[in-house]
Amino acid sequence: MKFILRLLTWWNGQSFGTQIFTWRNGVLVGEDELGNKYYTNKDNTKRWVIYDGPIEGSRVSPDWHGWLHHTFDECPGTTPLKHKSWEKPHIPNMSGTGAAYHPPGSILSPKSAATDYEAWQPE
Repeated sequence: MKFILRLLTWWNGQSFGTQIFTWRNGVLVGEDELGNKYYTNKDNTKRWVIYDGPIEGSRVSPDWHGWLHHTFDECPGTTPLKHKSWEKPHIPNMSGTGAAYHPPGSILSPKSAATDYEAWQPE
């Protein structure tokens, strides 16, 4: 079943076409803390990522995102970007997971009862 899913879909890991293209043309340039691997072709005109786990664009850190989109040429794997002291560490999008943000009063928040709510009564 995994074979057929991999053959026909892209959201269940890299497709066979991507795997063959990477095997023939890809040059591994680095790996991030989540295990994603970043490749470029031999003349550095194309750049791509092979995800380790769910295929979710927010799992790419800002450093690697800039490199993938040719914002800068220095590869974060060899030349790390300088970060400001006020910058928070990158976290992927948590929507749809147990760690998702739920505002106060949401039925999904740990404390589901809104404490500042007063029901309106008509006169």
